[in-house]
Amino acid sequence: MNSDSDILHRLFEIGRSLVSELDPDAVLQQIMAEARELTGARYVALGVLNDQRTELARFLSLGVEGKQQQAIGGPPRGRGVLGVLIEHPEPLRLAHVASHPQSYGFPGGHPRMESFLGVPIQIRGETWGNLYLADKQGAQEFTADDERAVRLLADVAATAIDNARAYERSEQRRLALEQAVQGLEAARDIADAIGSEGASGELERILELVVKRGRALVEARSVLILLREGPDLVVVAAAGHVGEATGRRIPIAASTAGAVLERRIAERIGDAKRRLRIGPELLGVPAARTALIVPIIHAGEALGVLSAFDRGPSGGPFTDADERLLRTFAASAANAVAVSRSVRADRLRAAVEAADAERARWARELHDQTLQALAGLRVGLSGALRRDDPAVYRELTGQAIEDIDAEISNLRGIIADLRPSALDSLGLTAALAALIDRRRDDGLAIDLELDLPEWLDETEPAARPLETAVYRVIQEALTNIVKHAHASSVRLRVGSDEEALLVEISDDGVGFDPQGVSRGFGLGGMRERVFLLGGTLNIDSGAGGSRVSARLPLPEAAGRSAGADQAVS
Repeated sequence: MNSDSDILHRLFEIGRSLVSELDPDAVLQQIMAEARELTGARYVALGVLNDQRTELARFLSLGVEGKQQQAIGGPPRGRGVLGVLIEHPEPLRLAHVASHPQSYGFPGGHPRMESFLGVPIQIRGETWGNLYLADKQGAQEFTADDERAVRLLADVAATAIDNARAYERSEQRRLALEQAVQGLEAARDIADAIGSEGASGELERILELVVKRGRALVEARSVLILLREGPDLVVVAAAGHVGEATGRRIPIAASTAGAVLERRIAERIGDAKRRLRIGPELLGVPAARTALIVPIIHAGEALGVLSAFDRGPSGGPFTDADERLLRTFAASAANAVAVSRSVRADRLRAAVEAADAERARWARELHDQTLQALAGLRVGLSGALRRDDPAVYRELTGQAIEDIDAEISNLRGIIADLRPSALDSLGLTAALAALIDRRRDDGLAIDLELDLPEWLDETEPAARPLETAVYRVIQEALTNIVKHAHASSVRLRVGSDEEALLVEISDDGVGFDPQGVSRGFGLGGMRERVFLLGGTLNIDSGAGGSRVSARLPLPEAAGRSAGADQAVS
């Protein structure tokens, strides 16, 4: 390849090939290979300058491989002859590199080199790096033609490098935007979960969603959420390659995670075994090499930490972008914890209010019925004692016995309402039958459809909370209808599907405002009972009457049994 036309044709082919390559590292390797092919150099190197253009930030070589490269040690920084091109970015051609006044000689283990050719690579008028060639094979030194060819190659290389860097920047921006969009979508999903699940107190499910989505977006091997519990941090959610992590505890005072919590500043860790203070194996991630720990903060209160381990397949260090993403997920976790706490507080208040309302109701029942009747009975008996008339005494005593019988019946009704013995001994069907009979005695026409799974009347321990909830919802609804609805008829349906018991009570009364009624209606107690079993309660009311419907999930074992029974039948 001696003629100019041959060289130009070759450079044209090289340029086409280089520009089509979009991986910056692959472009640099190809530049060195083409330089060696063009000039016959034994050794080729490419040095990339730092941002200040004062020394080499990166050094790639071709021809010095394996053990020989290890023996040389670290890469050069741009001193001696290499530094001449940094200070004076002009081509430099030497027959004997060691004879140059700036030559420092060769380090131990470095192969001896004679001829040398160095050419700067300039991008947009600024020196980006240098191309170095040494030991032209078959000749004592590099020629002017070699210099001209390498200078042309450097120009082509500059275009290819600039193109590859622009593509890399574009890809980085695209990936950052894609990651940002994915982060926003994940945050939206978590916010939706907090809005729907949070109202039910399903904190564990939400935090599990946080760690799974967070792990996927930062490509972490493992992600954990640890919440403050007294002097410790406790693992409450985990995703990825983790052992039995949930429930593990580490002390706040003696751990890096605890320090992040107290300082409220995220920390990236390059050596997990040395920097975590408490070994990663205690968190269920014994092979962890790198980590990123982000505090979980809500309204100024440090609640816990979100910890990610080992980014990507190589387990490399986490980036600024990863930290920004995990901060978003930590904020979502903080919101979930805050909502869950609020829900628990509301539930506790509702339970206390429902219990207070229940006690007040029975107090009114005892005062208005039993206590008043006993007071009247006392007055009657006292009058009989003052009358010296056996006939009057017998009459008043007989009336007292009738009154006592009536109050015994009233007390039995109250006791049955408080906890019907039939519910414990005979099951839900018998208890509901007794309840409905009592309400029919109050003058209410009740149309009943009862289709319960057989296992409900077999007094299974798993079924008792469900039986009690069904009984109480129906009891409270019927009591409200008798006292407030002015209804003439009630339609009561109790059935089941494969997953839940279904209860519906509707009447033809005057209706009411479910949001504006007083505690005496007992709706809070109904909602609390259904909520505690993971069910749903709906109340619709208007001028044409009211409808209360509840869906109560079946206990897991019972649900399987019911499903099996249906399959057999």
